[in-house]
Amino acid sequence: MRRAPVRPHFPLFSYWGPGAGIASSRWIGRAAERVVAADRPDLTLVYLPHLDYDLQRFGPDGSEAIAAARAVDEVAGGVIDAALGVGTTVIVLSEYGITAARRPVEINRHLRREGLLDVYTQAGMEYLDPWTSGAFAVADHQIAHVYVREPSMLARVRDLLRSVPGVEHVLDSDGKRAAGLDHERSGELVAVAEPDAWFTYHYWLDDARAPDFARTVEIHRKPGYDPAELFLDPADRAVKARAGVALARKKLGFRYTMNVVPLDPSPVTGTHGRLPDSPDDGPVLLCSDPALATERLAATEVKSLLLRALARPA
Repeated sequence: MRRAPVRPHFPLFSYWGPGAGIASSRWIGRAAERVVAADRPDLTLVYLPHLDYDLQRFGPDGSEAIAAARAVDEVAGGVIDAALGVGTTVIVLSEYGITAARRPVEINRHLRREGLLDVYTQAGMEYLDPWTSGAFAVADHQIAHVYVREPSMLARVRDLLRSVPGVEHVLDSDGKRAAGLDHERSGELVAVAEPDAWFTYHYWLDDARAPDFARTVEIHRKPGYDPAELFLDPADRAVKARAGVALARKKLGFRYTMNVVPLDPSPVTGTHGRLPDSPDDGPVLLCSDPALATERLAATEVKSLLLRALARPA
């Protein structure tokens, strides 16, 4: 089968945001095929992001998940065939398994209502003030690192978090050590969500005072991960038209704001982060070299596996 040439410009709007889709993974896959065939590098790392999208949008169990798996399987197949064609060992790794999400947990809003999280206001919009806050959370799906300013406040924050519906565990120093999370930049506490729950980063109490970045795809300004960036706001009837105008302004070289992301987290139906209750919900590693096979592999052992694969004779 003859493949179309790689487009010169990466399709950024299909890599993340409401327009995220298979086009970015296809571009990456075709570029990887060309690099493998032309340069035959010792090690090629290829990231195909597509399975993240519809599994977070629609959950892991519906027809959308099956269609997404088939789409990325076609792309991955091309990369695998190219690698095997030049005698390269192939390792296929998923970062995590995605499970159904039904309950957003607004951990920062709980901290704010208890007077622990502070904000400052600019132009009527509220921004998190980490320097004066007694505690705030940096959320990533089912894990939230909670930074507590004073050791004397730890017990109060821990007890508060344990009372929040949707929080299963709150790890202190001993708990973080047992879980391998006692890094110097880890939060003083780490909250773990219940199986069907996940943490938002939201800290404002009135949507009219949400910060300017809240409705945009702005991963570097938000104090936590926002899977709602995968959606156009369903409550805004003009959202598609406004997105089209913003994209046209971008192409013409004008400044633009793509403020189309919903503030309501409920459309998100897939999540990850906590250790899976079943191996069926966990990540998968496949390898073309049977000599490297092992029954189980910790995430921290993947690097050593790659080094063993590199050290083996071709």
